[in-house]
Amino acid sequence: MLATDGSVPERRLSEVIAEHLRRTARINPSDAERRSWDRSLPVLARDLVDAGLGAVEMLVEYQLPLTSKRADVVLAGVDRRTGGDAYVVVELKQWSQAELFEGDPKLVLVGGVSGDPRLHPVLQVENYCEYIADFVAALEGRSDVLRGVAYLHNAADLDVEDLYGEVLGEQGRMFTKSRRGAFLDYLRERFAPESGAGAADRLLTSAVRPSKQLLKLAAAEIRDREQFVLLDEQRLAYEIVLNSVARARGADSKEVVIVSGGPGSGKSVIALSLLGELSRQGRDVMHATGSRSFTETLRRVPGKGSSKVKNLFKYFNSFTKAERNGLDVLICDEAHRIRETSQNRYTPAHLRSDRRQVDELIDAARVPVFLLDEHQVVRPGEMGTVAEIRSHAEARGFRVHEVSLDEQYRCGGSRAYEEWVLRLLGLRAGGPVPWLGDDHFSVSAAGSPQELEALLRSKLDKDYSARMTAGFCWPWSDPRKDDTLVHDVRIGDWSRPWNVKGDRAVGDAPASALWATQDGGFEQVGCVYTAQGFEYDWNGVIIGPDLVYRDGRLVTVRAASKDPALTRGTSDEQADRLIRNTYKVLLTRGMAGTHVWSVDARTQEFIEQLMRA
Repeated sequence: MLATDGSVPERRLSEVIAEHLRRTARINPSDAERRSWDRSLPVLARDLVDAGLGAVEMLVEYQLPLTSKRADVVLAGVDRRTGGDAYVVVELKQWSQAELFEGDPKLVLVGGVSGDPRLHPVLQVENYCEYIADFVAALEGRSDVLRGVAYLHNAADLDVEDLYGEVLGEQGRMFTKSRRGAFLDYLRERFAPESGAGAADRLLTSAVRPSKQLLKLAAAEIRDREQFVLLDEQRLAYEIVLNSVARARGADSKEVVIVSGGPGSGKSVIALSLLGELSRQGRDVMHATGSRSFTETLRRVPGKGSSKVKNLFKYFNSFTKAERNGLDVLICDEAHRIRETSQNRYTPAHLRSDRRQVDELIDAARVPVFLLDEHQVVRPGEMGTVAEIRSHAEARGFRVHEVSLDEQYRCGGSRAYEEWVLRLLGLRAGGPVPWLGDDHFSVSAAGSPQELEALLRSKLDKDYSARMTAGFCWPWSDPRKDDTLVHDVRIGDWSRPWNVKGDRAVGDAPASALWATQDGGFEQVGCVYTAQGFEYDWNGVIIGPDLVYRDGRLVTVRAASKDPALTRGTSDEQADRLIRNTYKVLLTRGMAGTHVWSVDARTQEFIEQLMRA
């Protein structure tokens, strides 16, 4: 327990917690967090002692499984009534005054802190409880052992009376300093005075996996929202995964499945079909990508209407501490985005690890499934290739299955266009060739950015989806203070802004992750980081000065790129490949057709010659 008399252990509490988080979670706490610990944790500790519950364990800054979110405290002890485990998630608030925001029962305005609304603390702690119950295997089917409390220990009832309208449920309660006596009674009713060390250990060491209830809900959500038909190699890949799952579980072994294919070959359809079917079977399955835009869209589409289903969609770096074989299946979509490690430049030197991200993902499930397109590696540090994944798996003695979807392509089913793009960019041998046409897919050279935009807008007016993208050859500004975007992409007297940088909409422009799918995205130029993983009917591409036609072929000009990813320790050879892969991604987003224009006159002339054939 914490000392409660102002002695050295209490005064040094924030230092101890901060050091623990730096060492175990690679987090450097802010000064505000440290002050919060020093002011709130001793209050809760004294309450436990005064309630005669000094043996109840306090799990401080409990990290929610597979997320970076942390609950302030989880109290772990013995249930006074049953003798079993009992847990209370405590959200500690230092607020002295708060009221509902514009009468909304779910939003709170905190006096003296900020003019921005906050989530009601009871809803916050209820969400924590639901999430923990969904992913901690030791709690599956035992949601009654977990409760939540918002404790506003600096506030009197009259200062927060607005907030009591939302606190009637058992899952979440709210107490203030005026109700300290009621809080102590609540704790006594919940916990026996015996030690809670066993309950704490069981919570901390439990396997982490989605609950059967969550998987059942996910199966229904995906089935109701999408009806997928899998063809040929798509169905083959699907059946191989299901077969591997049954065999690996029965034999207590591991098998790795690699599915490769070009854009539109059905990789994500396979992924969602597997997620739905394995959920229906009650398997422990999750979906992960390395793309923020793609993951956020999946959370909003298959996961629409259910916050629980959204939690099945994670990022590759969510599995750094995952239990070995804790899942039956981990579906790694867009696996070409796998990085060398899960560390980034903000990770402190003493906490860096040389463990490969691909090994973390392989370890997380009995059957890890990797779906990828090798020509979509567009950032330094990405290493998702068939050879790399196979090498890591076979070096550890795991059986590997590989399926190629090369017969199926997004671009109107046009394998000819895919081949034409690869040869144009020098990603396939043989050099550029004339575009000879395809009845199922339209390709043309626009005469100017104005004409390119007009062509796409005409499709948009006919209720087709359309987007315009460009190579990363112009600066990317933050929004202005008046909530408007800067027209960074300037070509002569034509200009447009890049898509929004951040997580919120700016005016009519959608947030970055939703540029490709939400209304309003057409008015901005997209970059590879927001276009990758998506498709739309009509595709417009501006080829910037980083890719130009010289001496019979397209060559890259690294100095013309404004992409910060190419400025940090990237060799010229790597930069050349990344720029070519970037345009491969941009040129293959369209389902019905693509219009192209280049800022470089010689390049534009070359493309027009190829089209005239």
